[in-house]
Amino acid sequence: MGGGSAVVRVLRDRTAGRCLAGVVVSGFGTSALWLTAGIWVKSLTGSNSLAALTVFAMWAPVLAGPALGALADRMDRKVLLVRGNLVTAFLLVPLVLVDSGRTVWLLFAVLVLHGASGVVLDAAESALVAGTVPASLLADFNGLRMTANEGMKLVAPLAGAGLYVRFGGPSVALLAAVTCALAALVFARLPVRRSPATADSPPAGSRRDELAAGLRRIRASAVLRPLVMAGAATMLLAGVNGAVTFAYVDEVLGRAPAYTGVLYAVQGAGSVAVGLLAGPLLRRLPERLFAAGGIAVFALGVGARTVSPDTVALAASAAIGFGLPCVLVAAMTAVQRETPDAVLGRTASTAGSLMTAPNAVALALGAGLVAVVDVRVLTAAAGVAGVLAAVVLAAGARRRRDATASPRA
Repeated sequence: MGGGSAVVRVLRDRTAGRCLAGVVVSGFGTSALWLTAGIWVKSLTGSNSLAALTVFAMWAPVLAGPALGALADRMDRKVLLVRGNLVTAFLLVPLVLVDSGRTVWLLFAVLVLHGASGVVLDAAESALVAGTVPASLLADFNGLRMTANEGMKLVAPLAGAGLYVRFGGPSVALLAAVTCALAALVFARLPVRRSPATADSPPAGSRRDELAAGLRRIRASAVLRPLVMAGAATMLLAGVNGAVTFAYVDEVLGRAPAYTGVLYAVQGAGSVAVGLLAGPLLRRLPERLFAAGGIAVFALGVGARTVSPDTVALAASAAIGFGLPCVLVAAMTAVQRETPDAVLGRTASTAGSLMTAPNAVALALGAGLVAVVDVRVLTAAAGVAGVLAAVVLAAGARRRRDATASPRA
């Protein structure tokens, strides 16, 4: 089956197509708010530190992924997607009251709640799709989902910035609220009569045991464990790379800070491209090899940031954008395929937490390192580490293939 026909089949699948539509609609408002929140706080308080904390506020709930993801295993997932988006829409409305440094706390509170809602909704969507979309199309769906998310990151921030300049921060908050409400309407039309979560009872045991079910599943799986570990390592390096980007633009390229926007746009285009190709490639390559290849491309892009020509800078950004999502798509597709439905929400959110939390840690670590270490040393070290991670993952894939192919005594 060709890649093009698989994409058409995903879009024609009523559940998959409408899930993608919901992702696009809600992602537009979220991406617009993501950028504008920092600008909004900076203009109200004059503090760069507080502006930077807006990103952390939306990322922080990822650390509670296992607990939040458990909701997707206890509730009807379609209902959760509808009600979760409606609740998020109502939470965003009070942001119209944020008009000074004294009320900026409200923005931070809403951002944290918005981030928590995103963790829950991502787990519910992942679990619902895994139970309703044919397994042969999961990689294509996840790739298209990546394309949708990255596409929104290219378009929505510009729209958000334009609204902010013209009408102020509250207008962007209302845009995000409207998109969440529209996403709820889209998810309400999902052709799912009974959520897969109701088919099995949650595992018995203490509350702590239930929350740890996802982690135990990942640790016990020879398929999931290496992919999630590789994803965590890659996102750690991605955090370092993100933290040094402004220093790279200034010290290596000798460009104004605004040039960072060009590099991020090229990086986003790379991610959009790999999202379209992920499904066909995963049908031809083992998941570990696909992930290892992506990590290697990402690492080479990061390592290339030790030199200054603009052509290399643009190519490096495209490589980073193309390579970075590969391990994430491979890992989440494997989670959907390998995990029993009763713990799928927890396992998906736990995998997401394990892979994304290192990024937040590395952003803070990299911000400190760039003040005392030459940016070229940091990018070179991150590039070498990424190549090593790719080699280890690929070697594990080869050993697993050889063991499978070996005749039994």
